Amino acid sequence: MTTTPRPAGKREWWGLAVLVLPTLLLALDMTVLHLAVPHLSADLKPTSAQLLWILDIYGFMIAGFLITMGTLGDRIGRRKLLLTGAVAFAIASVLAAFSTTAEMLIVTRALLGVAGATLMPSTLSLIRNMFEVDRERTVAITVWMTGFIVGSALGPLVGGALLEFFWWGSVFLLGVPVMLLLLLAGPFLLPEFRDEYTAKLDFTSSLMSIGTFLGVIYGLKDMARNGVSLTALVVIFLGLLIGYLFIRRQRRLLVPMFDMALFMNRAFTTSVIALMLTILAISGAWLMVFQYLQGVLGLSPFRAGLVMVPATLVQVCGSLFVPWLARRVKPGVLVSSGLLVSAVGCALMAQANGMDTLGFLIAGTIVLGIGVMPMVILGTDLVVSSAPPAKAGAAAATSETASELGMALGIAVIGSIGAAVYRLRLADALPKDLPADLSMVALDTLGGALNIAEELGGAQGEAILLAARNAFSLALHTNAWIGAAIVAGTAVFTALFLKHLPAQKPEEPEADEAVA
Repeated sequence: MTTTPRPAGKREWWGLAVLVLPTLLLALDMTVLHLAVPHLSADLKPTSAQLLWILDIYGFMIAGFLITMGTLGDRIGRRKLLLTGAVAFAIASVLAAFSTTAEMLIVTRALLGVAGATLMPSTLSLIRNMFEVDRERTVAITVWMTGFIVGSALGPLVGGALLEFFWWGSVFLLGVPVMLLLLLAGPFLLPEFRDEYTAKLDFTSSLMSIGTFLGVIYGLKDMARNGVSLTALVVIFLGLLIGYLFIRRQRRLLVPMFDMALFMNRAFTTSVIALMLTILAISGAWLMVFQYLQGVLGLSPFRAGLVMVPATLVQVCGSLFVPWLARRVKPGVLVSSGLLVSAVGCALMAQANGMDTLGFLIAGTIVLGIGVMPMVILGTDLVVSSAPPAKAGAAAATSETASELGMALGIAVIGSIGAAVYRLRLADALPKDLPADLSMVALDTLGGALNIAEELGGAQGEAILLAARNAFSLALHTNAWIGAAIVAGTAVFTALFLKHLPAQKPEEPEADEAVA
């Protein structure tokens, strides 16, 4: 027997507002720490290796624990896992804020990552269960995704303001009031859901899942920072080998920790792959934008954040039209068309070359952001709705893991290509009389080149400054064109493999009617 989907009521829509809180916080938390690096470095005096772990361990833990936490939520209850994770996140935030050594900050950042991994699949899987009507669920995921956009935009602004008046630890305390509000409102507004017909958590499978993603993500990040090395390749290979053994184990188990049958659904598999490719394509260029604004154009972090505000506002407004379009246009057509628009945005970014062409960069980020929203919103919706409600946690974790992998691949592969272009272009333009040790520093990063130019000053410093800025601009252009090619290819992929899906049914009740 089939049951008619139940329209959401006021409790569900207020509950959605609660679920946006952790997504807003996690997006904000990913950006504010980079602004605090100079301040915490002066206070804690970490080594270069310790500083890298402070920056990276959070992402490692999130990526490694997503699948485990998603399936754990299916077993013990998604609300219970969300609230437990909120408590852990608040405690870890306080410990991180008042860390007295670099080692303590690394450990607390790791705890923040594990707690963060409980929040993401829990919020998305609860949305899957709370909003049964397709059109309402698309609206809910749009609102949920808006939390990421706003959080990412607020990061530089809020972080810069806090660091202007308080110590570096204040950026971590942002999580405490947000998590307290979640703990107060969650028990009243969020229902509990769990898979009633599941076995106990398989710890062997859990460790294998964690090992897979920790190995792959660590290896990719190491390659992005240090280039291709035997160590990085071995770590990635071991991660993939553990992943292969994990898949074999899931197929043998009577009640697997992660149901591989989810990938038998064409919409699920296509959406997961397309999400990963989309994030991969845009991350290589997008992550260079703030470096370009600050290093090439000379803007402060706060002013660089202000420059990106128009793109954020337009992206938020544009995302609100996705549910309306989803009722009139087939997902395959809407997603692929949006990705082609994103390719145009990447092409516009490739035209930026100095302050006079800043408008191309702003226009490119706006067009790129608008174009990816159908993919991100409908892709996420298709992933969670293609899975049975009992497996919503595992499906949500798969969506988030695809995004994490796409980000890591984009930084490692496309980022490495951009770094190689920067080094090759700069090597030809550096003054011939520059000492070898200074040349190595300048070729390593844009920041290193800018510091050397400032120290040397005079005509030689100006020459290095101009050469470094031109080389980095070319790297940005290269990454933007690569991103354009990948999203264009992904547009063709989604058009072919999502063409069987119809537009959302017009007879379903409107989301705003349900709220009323």
